[in-house]
Amino acid sequence: MRSTGTPIPTDPAAPAEASSVRETPAHIDPLSRGVSPYTLREKLGRLLWSYLGQLLFRLTFHNWYGARNSLLRCFGARIGRQVRLRPGVFIEQPWNLTIGDNSSIGDRALIYCLGKVTIGSNVSISQGAHICAGTHDFTRPDMPLLRPPIVIENDAWIAADAFVGPGVTVGAGAILGARACAFKNLQPWTIYGGNPARALRPRPPFHSQGGAR
Repeated sequence: MRSTGTPIPTDPAAPAEASSVRETPAHIDPLSRGVSPYTLREKLGRLLWSYLGQLLFRLTFHNWYGARNSLLRCFGARIGRQVRLRPGVFIEQPWNLTIGDNSSIGDRALIYCLGKVTIGSNVSISQGAHICAGTHDFTRPDMPLLRPPIVIENDAWIAADAFVGPGVTVGAGAILGARACAFKNLQPWTIYGGNPARALRPRPPFHSQGGAR
């Protein structure tokens, strides 16, 4: 049969011809597939802390601060003197946590130490506060884990239900008000509130033992 020269229409919904080479979808990074962001040691540590350490921490009597501090040190945390952590505090990966002297953390506070969290001396973190040293790289489709550190300097106060985001430094003596959210660094001796947090007014500086000068 002779061809008329007219192209035969194709169905756009018809499947393309199978290829012998299977392409990797563009949204998947072949270097990141199946690769855990945690080392084997971190995995074992998380397992022991989640099912043993955190449970023992919560079962301690309410004023057994020394026992809780000792337990955290056994898991690699660096805890100063006279630190007061309530039994309802939730801590992730305590080996990434450093707390200075005379600091306190209230019940239901979440100290999410995927990255390093450094809390200075004479710091108050109130009940329900969330210190989050972990996020994801949203510029990549596989959203790999990022662990930017958090620093809370001496004499600061993170009030009830406030949030401190990854990579943030809370300056010495700064106050983050109740339910406020800090996504950028907070200047020393300044009171912040709102979401996102904004400066409200100065805080009168003082000199505490071991605090900022």
